[in-house]
Amino acid sequence: MSSVRSAPAPVTRASPPPGPGSLTKAQRWLGRDWRLAALFLGPTAVLVGALVLVPIVRSIVTSTTERHGQDTVFVGLDNYLALAGDEQFRTGVVNSFVFTAYAEVFKVVLGLAAALLLHRLRHGRALVTGLLLMPWVVPTVVTAFSWRSLLDPIFGSVNTLLTASGIGPLLAGAHLVDGWPAGWLSDPSLAMPSVILVNVWKGVPFFTVCFLAGLKAIPADQYEAATIDGASAWQRFVHVTLPGLRHVITVTVTLSSIWTFNNFDLIWLLTQGGPGDVTAPYVLVAYSKAILQLQYGAGVAVTLVMLPIIAALVFVLVRMLRQDAGTRPPRRTRAAPWIGPARKALPWAGAAVVTGLLAWASPQIFWKAAVVLGVILLIAAAVGRVVSGLQAHGGRRASSLVSGWGSGVALAGLLAFVLGPLYWIAVTAFKSEGQVVTREHDLWPTPWTLEQFGALFTNQPFGRWYLNTLLVSAASTAVALICAALGGYALARLRFRGAQGFTVTVLLTYVMPGALLFIPLYQLLIGVRLADSMWSLVLTYPTFTLPFATWLLAGYFASIPAELEEAALVDGCTRVQAFRQVVLPLAKPGLLAVALFTLTNAWNEFLFAFVFITKDEYKTLPVGMQSMIAGDVVPQGQLAAASLLVSIPVVVMYAFGQRFLTEGLTAGAVKG
Repeated sequence: MSSVRSAPAPVTRASPPPGPGSLTKAQRWLGRDWRLAALFLGPTAVLVGALVLVPIVRSIVTSTTERHGQDTVFVGLDNYLALAGDEQFRTGVVNSFVFTAYAEVFKVVLGLAAALLLHRLRHGRALVTGLLLMPWVVPTVVTAFSWRSLLDPIFGSVNTLLTASGIGPLLAGAHLVDGWPAGWLSDPSLAMPSVILVNVWKGVPFFTVCFLAGLKAIPADQYEAATIDGASAWQRFVHVTLPGLRHVITVTVTLSSIWTFNNFDLIWLLTQGGPGDVTAPYVLVAYSKAILQLQYGAGVAVTLVMLPIIAALVFVLVRMLRQDAGTRPPRRTRAAPWIGPARKALPWAGAAVVTGLLAWASPQIFWKAAVVLGVILLIAAAVGRVVSGLQAHGGRRASSLVSGWGSGVALAGLLAFVLGPLYWIAVTAFKSEGQVVTREHDLWPTPWTLEQFGALFTNQPFGRWYLNTLLVSAASTAVALICAALGGYALARLRFRGAQGFTVTVLLTYVMPGALLFIPLYQLLIGVRLADSMWSLVLTYPTFTLPFATWLLAGYFASIPAELEEAALVDGCTRVQAFRQVVLPLAKPGLLAVALFTLTNAWNEFLFAFVFITKDEYKTLPVGMQSMIAGDVVPQGQLAAASLLVSIPVVVMYAFGQRFLTEGLTAGAVKG
């Protein structure tokens, strides 16, 4: 890397920034750096506008039409009015709400417990954290396949282990399941809880990492002051830990709720919405109407009706992030005396409303979830009471021993829950077909064999799927990285009118669900004759990678001291040269974090590839692996081998890039 002073430009003292009187009329109106900002933001604006904003506007127009044979006619609000009497739509909305609410509750509880355990861990924290991240890293298709196999009522290991341990009959006796062995994904009363369980398994690592970062930010002197005042462990948790994590919990839950509410791939791969429609979310209803029935207007209407709920969540998220960044405008009027108590009571009122709706929408799931959650909280409270009692009676050594043993057992149980499905994939991939069918040596292949890998490449075009995924992921990552670097720098450094509005727009497009975009994008691709080609994926993947990458890099560029860039300008560099020679080398962790994020998301993406691609030669790995399942015929060994080959590159990338990912995300999130 050449130094700034070795640049060929002459070394002269740069003039100070021009004052208001020396600015042109355009600069006074549009901002001092508007020309360079237009150049840097141009690619991002074109992609976001063409692939996000235009499709959203087009979807609004499409929702007022209906297809009659080869013709499309205007029907006004008929598609929206028809949803009022659509039983499938009502079921989908209720399912999305139930799925999201229960999943978020358990992800918060388990994620907070895992973060507290890791925060107290003295040795091996990085290793354990890396292991806990595995479910979040592995592709969704791998998650769905592993759990679908484990929950199989006949061949699945879950029923076998629960029967052998006696827990299964106990669950049946307590009426938590209707019978034993349980049909987890085929029983209408168990299918939704099972899907929620899998979503919790995949989402707990994200909550754990976010909460762990929040715990590290709480000053230690607050705990010391509370201890001096005689506060117990529970009181410190309630009055110090929870208030310190309030902002992190709100942002994490809001962001996760948006993702969960619009989830399609996990539910489709596990149950395809069945049995019946008991697990079908509203996104699947939209897919069925638009893609399977070719009623684009009705399908788009389903997604647009849900837009106010998503918009409310996005509003909360943007408000919290802007407040965290210090951009919230100051209040100019004195608040009424009732504002404070009302604001404190609002979360409790919201929790009461959600609880009441859950009890009404899913009474069978509600009491089962209450029992499970109650058992978890009772165990935690009992251990905390024992530790507090020992501390109060001067048994500090005994309390430390009990606390250490309790934490160790809880951490071991959490690791078993997290790593169990991944271990099953690894060992199944090296079993012979006879071992898979007869279930001999279920937990350890005897002998180890590469038979499944050979059958995978012989019976399936797996090599082609792998190459397609690699090309699409690399191309879309390159597009997102270049555009995000230019756009992020413009938002962080350049002065122009509308910078704040553009930043908010970028964040809004990031959280905009793919469920709202896949129908108009599908129509757009058909119109330009790019459907059923890899170009359809290369062009559309930036819709969910570019906005977040731009927002994160804008925060990272803002964390780089502006004095370094000013010194380069004084030495004669242009703004573009300073960006290339000074800012980009210093932003390497942020760039690597963005590259890892975009590459992983493109590697794992399912919905767009599933809708846009139908030809085998253009399928990506997630869609190709899903096509290997034909009805009830599930090649478990080959799917396990495929899952292992799909997951290894992602795991390796995260293992080597974890340090850069943490540094880049931390700096970007704080400043962004």
